[in-house]
Parts: sequence; C-alpha cells; structure tokens
Amino acid sequence: MTRLAPSRSTRSRLDPPAASPPPPVVWSAARLHRPLLALAIASAVFAVVCVVGLVVDPREILGQPAWAKPLKFALSIALYAVTLAWMIGLASRARRLLSLLGGVVVVALLLEMVVIVGAVLSNTTSHFNVSTPLATAAWALMAVSIVVVWLVTVVVAVVLFRAPLGDPARSLAIRAGLVIGLIGMGLAFLMTSPTSEQLNDFQGVAGAHAVGVADGGAGLPLLGWSTEGGDLRVPHFIGMHALQALPLLVIGLELLAGRVPVLRLGAVRFRLVLTAAVGIAGLVAIVTWQALRGQSIVAPDTSTIAVTVGLVVAVVAGVVVSLARGAGRADSPDGGMPAAGTEAGVRR
Repeated sequence: MTRLAPSRSTRSRLDPPAASPPPPVVWSAARLHRPLLALAIASAVFAVVCVVGLVVDPREILGQPAWAKPLKFALSIALYAVTLAWMIGLASRARRLLSLLGGVVVVALLLEMVVIVGAVLSNTTSHFNVSTPLATAAWALMAVSIVVVWLVTVVVAVVLFRAPLGDPARSLAIRAGLVIGLIGMGLAFLMTSPTSEQLNDFQGVAGAHAVGVADGGAGLPLLGWSTEGGDLRVPHFIGMHALQALPLLVIGLELLAGRVPVLRLGAVRFRLVLTAAVGIAGLVAIVTWQALRGQSIVAPDTSTIAVTVGLVVAVVAGVVVSLARGAGRADSPDGGMPAAGTEAGVRR
C-alpha cells in the first residue's frame, strides 16, 4: 500500500517549531539554592555598607581606599553566589550532594569575608599577610576557603556536563562559562608564591597581585589594578566572570530572537555563543601573558596589541559568518538543527 506524503501544511503542523527559540532562561525560585541566594542578597546589602565606608572613612591601605577591597569582594561574592545557586538548580542528578556543597561554599565565603573585613578594621592587609601568627592563620583560612570554593565549582561543572540542559546554545554557555570561570579562579593561585624580592628581603608578605612591581603602587580607580606593572587580578577577574557573561549572552540572544528572525535558529545562537566563548578564553590568555611579562593593562606593547587585534578580528569574523550563514536559512524549518532544544543539534 502506497503511503501518501503529508502536505506542506500538514508537515508544518507536525514538525516541531525548530526555528523558534526555546523560552528564555528564567529563574525558578523553587529550584534556586536558598542558602546561596541568601548569601548573594546579604553580600549585595553589605556592598552598600562598603560604599558608605568609602565615603566616610578616609583611610587607605596600600594606596587604595580601605573599603575598596571589601566592596569588590562583596560584589563578586554576590554574583558568584547567585550564579551558583542557579546552576545547582539546573542539575537533574546529585541534587543532595550539590545542595550540601552549596552550603559548604556559603560557609567558606562568609569566612573569607570575615577575614577581609577584620583586616580593614585592623588597618592592615588580608592577602599575603604572614607578618604575625594571627595574620598567617587568617591568610591560611582564606586560602583554604578559596580552594574549597574552587573544588565545589569543579563538582558542579562535572555534574552539569552530564546533565541534559536542553537547548545547545544554553548548554554551551553554561558549560563553557564554568570551564573558563574555573581557569580564571585558578589563576589566583599564581599570586600566592612569594616573589624573589620578598624572599631576599622578607617583610611579612608572601605573594603579590602585581608582577614586576610591588603591590600598593598606582592603580586603576576602585579596581586597584596596577598601572605600573603586570597584574594577575586582570585575567582572574575576566575569566571568573565568564560564569555570568556567557549565560547572560544566551539569555539576551533568546530574548532578541522574537525581533531578529535569524536568532530563532538554534545553530546561529550556538555559533554565536561558541564565538563568544573562544573570544573570552582568548582574552584571558592574552591578559595572563601580558601580566606575567610585568606589563600593565593600560600600557600594552606592540606584541600585545597585535595579538589582541587578531583576536578581535577573529571574533568579529565569527559573528559575521554565523549571522550570514543563518540569514540564508532563516526560513528553514529546522534552522540547521535536527530538532529544537536538543543537544544533538550541536553535532549537525
């Protein structure tokens, strides 16, 4: 018996709407890790307290306003905590383990913040300070705390690499953000080794943010990044915040898809996220290379400029090619993916 092929109108009703983006990533209060969310809110509130401290407290520590470091850490912890709370909520397995580890992160980050604020109140530094037994113990506590946070993030990354996250672009954004974020967080360990100058003339400090110059010199306002030499906080910052940048990018693409037809194609969103991930990873590599050569972020040499320009050209080209390839297929029912919202589309 010969089977008649369905008409085009019938096929359009039967086929999944592959050319339409999945609903934008939304926050589900029921799935957010509550202790981490509470930490994020508390950190945001404390950031306001730090701003008040900047205004009313004229003290400086190593040439920077005394409350600048607590402010930076409060904002960073708020962003990280709310991101991790969301990512734990995405997991479909090992939920109990991740919930427990999320609580461990809350304790670790609270201890770190206590040490930082305690140092400010004592008019001294928290990082790399081994001048007294108490300061050494506080610095060791911070070191252990950040290692714990890094290891928990590794576990979250492993779980989410195995979890079904649906749309390929979302999956890539979350997983690439975790990988680059872990690299950025790990770069902090490069700061903990004592410099040759510190070994030759020990003054109670072991480790430094800056490379080629001593910490405490001229730096960018609030950020404090050295304008005289290299600074490892630059790649640490950029890499760490890929955790937020890439998921926010995919959310933006999904929201724009309602007005920009080419962004309704899963293949286009995937390629744009891939281009962004490569761009951020390349930028982290460049600024790490720059910092390790003792070169300030505001004074790049010819080699740094050339490599950076090359990266920018590659990223722009990747965006243009992705949009151009998608524009010719904007009316295709599958949009370059075998089915909407399935990770199998990555392989097509």
